[in-house]
Amino acid sequence: MIDAVVFDLDGVIVDSEHVWDEARQQLAEERGGRWHEQASRDMMGMSSPEWSRYMHDVIGLRESPEEINAEVVRRLQAVYRQRVPLIPGAVEAVKRLAARWPLGLASSSNREVIDFVLEASGLARSFAATVSSEEVSSGKPAPDVYLEAARRLGVEPACCAAVEDSENGISSATAAGMRTIAIPNPRYPPAEDALAQADLVLASIDELTAEVVEP
Repeated sequence: MIDAVVFDLDGVIVDSEHVWDEARQQLAEERGGRWHEQASRDMMGMSSPEWSRYMHDVIGLRESPEEINAEVVRRLQAVYRQRVPLIPGAVEAVKRLAARWPLGLASSSNREVIDFVLEASGLARSFAATVSSEEVSSGKPAPDVYLEAARRLGVEPACCAAVEDSENGISSATAAGMRTIAIPNPRYPPAEDALAQADLVLASIDELTAEVVEP
């Protein structure tokens, strides 16, 4: 029995993975870093302390992780102030499920980014609990952010469904013991072995209904 649904943010509600990537890559190129093709996938799902440390240690930026984090978030928010790139159908899907279950959010985005997007999209009231992975010990693929979302909702993880788009996100939700619904990110499609972990794979968020969440 499903008692709550927990959404990811980036790639599920907001088409933003490429915005994060562009901000990080531009910063790396401006500051003499060593950007490489695998960097985007390596950082997908990491918490802000983790990816900013990666930018410092692996990409080779001289600034501190805290400075790197602040600058990337500043650039991201500058884009969002012009337009939040909501995925078509995402707002409607959230509201459909919120009519039946309490909703949580388990995101790798920074707290200020989560709050900005939810307010700008009008979805803030739809979520009973939101968690940034910077508020837990480890980012995705560790289960921490999903376990914390379930704790704040007051629901056992096994009684939650999770909606995810990425390899690390699917692994995180699965490790938390949740029913995992994958909506593959077309820009960064998960590998087949990652999709095989999911309980259900949908072609788009338009297919996300109460009937597929709890058959």
